[in-house]
Formats: sequence, C-alpha cells, structure tokens
Amino acid sequence: SSRVERHREVANQLLESGSAYHCYCTPDELAAMREEQRARGEVPRYDGRWRDNTGPPPAGVKPVIRFRRPDTEDVVVEDWLHGDVRYLNSQLDDLVLLRADGSPTYHLSCVVDDEDMGVRQVIRGDDHLNNTPRQLQLIQALGWTPPEYCHLPLLLAPDGKKLSKRDEATDALHYLRTGYLPDAVLNYLARLGWSHGDREVFTIKELISRFGREGLGASASRLDPDKLNWINQQHLKTAAVEVLCEGLEAQLENIGLKPADGPPLEEVAEAWRERAETLAGVAKAARWAFSHEIELDEKAARKVLRPVVREPLTAVRAALAGLAEWTAADIHACIAETAETLGIGFGKLGQPLRVAVTGGGVSPPIDITLYLAGRVRTLERLDAALGYIDARIATAGSAPQG
Repeated sequence: SSRVERHREVANQLLESGSAYHCYCTPDELAAMREEQRARGEVPRYDGRWRDNTGPPPAGVKPVIRFRRPDTEDVVVEDWLHGDVRYLNSQLDDLVLLRADGSPTYHLSCVVDDEDMGVRQVIRGDDHLNNTPRQLQLIQALGWTPPEYCHLPLLLAPDGKKLSKRDEATDALHYLRTGYLPDAVLNYLARLGWSHGDREVFTIKELISRFGREGLGASASRLDPDKLNWINQQHLKTAAVEVLCEGLEAQLENIGLKPADGPPLEEVAEAWRERAETLAGVAKAARWAFSHEIELDEKAARKVLRPVVREPLTAVRAALAGLAEWTAADIHACIAETAETLGIGFGKLGQPLRVAVTGGGVSPPIDITLYLAGRVRTLERLDAALGYIDARIATAGSAPQG
C-alpha cells in the first residue's frame, strides 16, 4: 500500500511517546503461551511479557511493535444505535501495530487513514463494534479526536446465516442482471434495518429526504426475495417507460431474443408493467412476441385446443384476416362480434386464441396479446393451432373402438 510509510511513521510516534513497545516473542512462544492459558481455562491472549522488559533483545529475532494498552479505566464506546457500550480494559491485550516484516495491521491502518481523510462519522457493521475500543485507545494515545460511531446490524441470508461473498445475493449487480430496477433495489436495501412508519415503497428523492438514524433498528435483517419482488413490482408500475425499455432490451438479449424481431418495447412494457415482478420475467413471458416459432404448453393445448373449438377458431381467424386495421380496439371488436354471431361467450374464444398465439394460458388481455403478436404471426399460429386440432381429430378417429 502507498500508505505503509505513513502507518510506520505513526507506529514510531507511539514508540517514542511510550505508548508502544517492541515485542520479541517468537510464533512458537506465542503458541505455547496460548496453550497454557487454555489449559488454565483462560481466554488466550498476549500476556504483556515484553511490556516492561529492559533486558537485551534476543539475537536474530525481528520484533513486532505492540500498543501499550492503558492500565486505567474501562473503555466506553458511544454509539448512535447501541448507546454506551462498556468494555473492560482488563480484557483487552496489547495489540500488534506493526508486524515483524514492517507491515501495518488493520487497527493501525484504519485509525490513521480515517484521521488523515478527516472522517468524522464511522458507519459500519456491528461485527466491527468489538474493534472500536482498541481503536479508541489508539486515537486517544495519539491525541486525536475520535469520530462518531454507528454500528449497524448485519444483513443475513434468508436462512438466517451470515452472507457469504460467494453468495450471488451479496452482489448488487446480480439484481440488475436479473431484471430488477436500480431504484427498487435501493428502496429494498434502505428498508432493511430502517423504517419510516409502515411505508414500504419510496422514490430515491424520498429516501434521501427521509432516511435518518432515528429510524434505524438494532436487529439483524434477513434477505427476503419475495419482499424484493413485491417492491420491484411496485416500482415497475410507476417507472418511466424509457427505463423499462432499456432494461427489457437487455433481458431479451440475455435469453437470445432480438428486440427488433418483435413489437415496440414501449408497448410490451406497458402491457406487462402492472403484472410483472421483474424485467427478466417480462422478457420470459413475452418471448412469444419476439420468437418466430413458439413451443406449445402441452398441458394447456390438450385442455384448450380441443376439436370443439375448431369451428370458432376457424371463424375468428377469417374475421381477423379481414380487419382493415390491426389495433387492439379493432381486434377486441372482431372477437366480440364473432362470439356473438356464434352464440358463445367472449372467453370461449379468448382462451383458445391465447394458447394458439402464445403457446400458453397466461398473457395480457387477448386483444393486447394479438396486437403485440402482429397480424402475420397471429394468423400463422392460428393455422398451426387448427392443424394441431385436426391431428387430434384424426388420431381420435383412428383409435381402436372398444
């Protein structure tokens, strides 16, 4: 690190003031010391044997520099969230500041860097709370003013375990890659360990104006994928269409589809924004609008594309082919008129059309669905569906009679 010389300078300053000393214990001696302490039922720690040693140093041993822990009062950490936390001075040992190779340890580097950068507020995870008394003692020995501290509860995995760096959930970019809006992820993360009444959904401007330490909680929070999905869903409903299109384009490309092969992304985004949880989900659900071919959901096809719907599908296919304009309103009117002519309900045509055109049983309203699919794809897929029904009829007719 480019800061090493500065860290060494401060360590030597502590040496000169008597707040630090050289320790010549070898690794073997330290290991034996800890074993003896464990055997006596004590907490293993450095026993201070070189604190006041005035004898000659052993030959060939490179010393470390240790901090001389004050022998006076206990250490009280004043924390925004936890209040005053008292640590018994007798339970703190003389920590190493510089290793035998001259490299600084974490505590020294942390204290020096914060001071040199003018850090006046330290906000970090509460797994660092127990580091703070040591750092406070260092700061006081150097005559510096300690910063304010706030130790936040840790964020846990859904199973309550500590998050691992190998866990995808620790990578914010993972959420962007899988179709979450940045504002939604920030909203979700802000609500972990902080509250503002019962409200869950915030814009970034609202978070900036309302987020404060008075709403912080002291308990650890667990990642909740369902909650994240719900918050993202709320943001999808209100996000600018340009934001949705940018994210949707990336998600379509992620699953091997070309946005240019389908309807305008603005129209796709508007069709799904009220029902989708993520943009990845939109891309997957709308793939039929960008694919030249679809894969029929066999369960839905067997249930819906039955011989009894051949006549209604044939009639509505002919009516749709004759439309002068391919708009959602014209499509809706065409289906309604055909259903009325045939003496059947609108839904009796809607669901067969949906399965025929999308391959499955779930999509936006049928007039929007056919509009997004386009005239050519709609008619081609209706022809394929009629062929599927004809094959079922032929198979049934050739089946052996019992």
